[in-house]
Amino acid sequence: MNRIAAFYEPVEDVDADGQVVQSWLLRFTVAAHVQYLRGSEAVMQARLQSKSPAIITVRHSAQAQGITSEWRAKVDGRTFEIREDPRPDQKRRLLEMLAEA
Repeated sequence: MNRIAAFYEPVEDVDADGQVVQSWLLRFTVAAHVQYLRGSEAVMQARLQSKSPAIITVRHSAQAQGITSEWRAKVDGRTFEIREDPRPDQKRRLLEMLAEA
């Protein structure tokens, strides 16, 4: 866990004109580890589209369990779209999630 990740939840608001506007609300900040994926055909295809698939790992907590595939994470100024709900590792101490920058 050598980086700090900020997790954002999407929030829909109505502006003065009655239009629905989506914004992002910071929910929490935690220590995280980012492991960029490489080597597979799907990863190479994503790189051709200027995307960087990665696995973001955080410690298991009540806050982290609330993360869904609709959320975003910011790590070192880079925005990651969470692509799957977090899943526990084998020891159930950490949560891992697939993300794309």
